[in-house]
Amino acid sequence: MTRQPTLFLTVGLPCTGKTTAARRIEIEHGALRLTKDEWVKALYGHDNPDSAQRVIEGRLIEIGLRALELGNNVVIDYGLWSRDERSALRQAAADLGATVELRYFELPAAEQRKRLDQRQAEAPHTTWPMSDEELAEWAASIEIPTPGELDGTEPIDNPPGGFATWKEWRNHHWPPAGG
Repeated sequence: MTRQPTLFLTVGLPCTGKTTAARRIEIEHGALRLTKDEWVKALYGHDNPDSAQRVIEGRLIEIGLRALELGNNVVIDYGLWSRDERSALRQAAADLGATVELRYFELPAAEQRKRLDQRQAEAPHTTWPMSDEELAEWAASIEIPTPGELDGTEPIDNPPGGFATWKEWRNHHWPPAGG
């Protein structure tokens, strides 16, 4: 009997510990780790173009879903700030017979800033400059997971209006090519 694969989702703002946790999950659970920032850095260097974000995320998600289909654990290592993103991925995993573990990371703003400054000083090739204004804007926009979302007891939402399925929404939100 084959084991049921798990999709691990890391949720949180920059410098809250997502990648550190994803690396630990990768080792402890034999998971394929898909870290968007590593791909953006490899492809664009110092640039961080908005136009590339969702395309890269979408391609990594497709790789991750294929790995789940093949019976492998996967950890998606990027913010997943919207409930719709998390719902779409929870549904995709369920459609493949996989379980989902959602991990939320948060820190006080001062500690987040301290970690970001430390990362900029010690490993600038792994990140981009982020202003206090950007951090505050992002903190105001994240949809914090509910306890039921975190423990998996809350049903997956229906797709937003205009979308018949979560797969349709995924293909719209994470397009197959830039544009």
